[in-house]
Amino acid sequence: MTAEVTTAPVEAPPAFPLSRSRCPLSPPPEYARLREEQSVSRVTLRVSGKQVWVVTQHEQVRQVLGSPDMSSNWKLPGYPLQVPLPPEVLESLELPLVAMDPPDHTVRRRALIPELTARRMQALRPRIQEVTDEHITAMLAKGGPVDLIQELAVPVPSLVFCDLIGVAPDNVGFFRHYAEQMVNRDISPEEMGAAQYEMEMHLQGLVAQKTETPGDDVLSRVIIKNKVTQELEHNDIVALARMLLFGGFDTTANIIGLGTVALLQNPEQLAQVKADPSLMPRAIEELLRYLSISDSATARVATKDVEIGGVLIRAGEGIIALNGSANRDDRFFANPDELDIHRDAKGHLAFGHGNHQCPGANLVRVELDCVFSTLFRRIPELRLAAPVEELEFKHDQLIYGLYSLPVTW
Repeated sequence: MTAEVTTAPVEAPPAFPLSRSRCPLSPPPEYARLREEQSVSRVTLRVSGKQVWVVTQHEQVRQVLGSPDMSSNWKLPGYPLQVPLPPEVLESLELPLVAMDPPDHTVRRRALIPELTARRMQALRPRIQEVTDEHITAMLAKGGPVDLIQELAVPVPSLVFCDLIGVAPDNVGFFRHYAEQMVNRDISPEEMGAAQYEMEMHLQGLVAQKTETPGDDVLSRVIIKNKVTQELEHNDIVALARMLLFGGFDTTANIIGLGTVALLQNPEQLAQVKADPSLMPRAIEELLRYLSISDSATARVATKDVEIGGVLIRAGEGIIALNGSANRDDRFFANPDELDIHRDAKGHLAFGHGNHQCPGANLVRVELDCVFSTLFRRIPELRLAAPVEELEFKHDQLIYGLYSLPVTW
């Protein structure tokens, strides 16, 4: 016997995204009410005024992200875009991997995944450690207070990204500058567009150069394999490089900043990690769950009528699968609003779920392990240099984080 299927709720849909009014390290408090009272409900997107569905319970979010009847294609009319893209720009946009559906998505992901295995990423650990040590040494030489975002959170993953795709040493400075521009809240839209165009030209040139003269890096190995399979065009490989760029430094930089604040705000937990470094891998999984920085980035549009939690989602309707809410669902995690480094956070959805699960998750884990372990070992007295209430959180961005993080010791 199937559950009774209901239609849209009676209440007026709230504006989305919802406000993190209670605590900047926690998702909007309204999520808890929705999980209990209306786990699949309507919201109105602030950016467009379009009504879409949000899904809040862990099991339901997994269902949405794992369903073959849910599309990631940004260009479909019902897709819940959360950034203002004019129709003509969207129409001409070359879709990134995250916005593709099978079979195109399958072909491109298949080319990349073998290069991002846990074994390959562990092989990068000595280099990640070297870069981390260099920047913490520079921090110590400057003396506090310093901005942890600019001094550590941005440069480490951006330099590791350069190594990953084989950027020539004389071009590393350009990529570092670009990474810094992307976290600069004072940059104008025109400057941002110019920086992104310049980066696009760099990536185009980099792929062309590696097609002619491959090296020993991710892009080169993808290109070498593709000469046999002939599955990808030049622009497909550029798109993979672009995805690695944004996923490779932006995600990690945001977690480094927020994770540092979360640990400093939980001194007992931090003390245990300092005393027993073997706890760090579990602590990292817990931070990923607890922070859920890409909370609303996992959006879909239904391609068929689908029932989620007793609610009928019709073909063509947009859905936002809130992994930040799912990761605070007490049906799946006990005391989910507490940071607990001893928790088995297996099953968290911070990296998504299904065929769009983050391909760079293994790299992010190694980077976070190196950075957090080294930071609190070499600067055990690290503390915030400003109250949490005064920190510049990215409330205006799709991927949550900090614009700056003053610390001292």
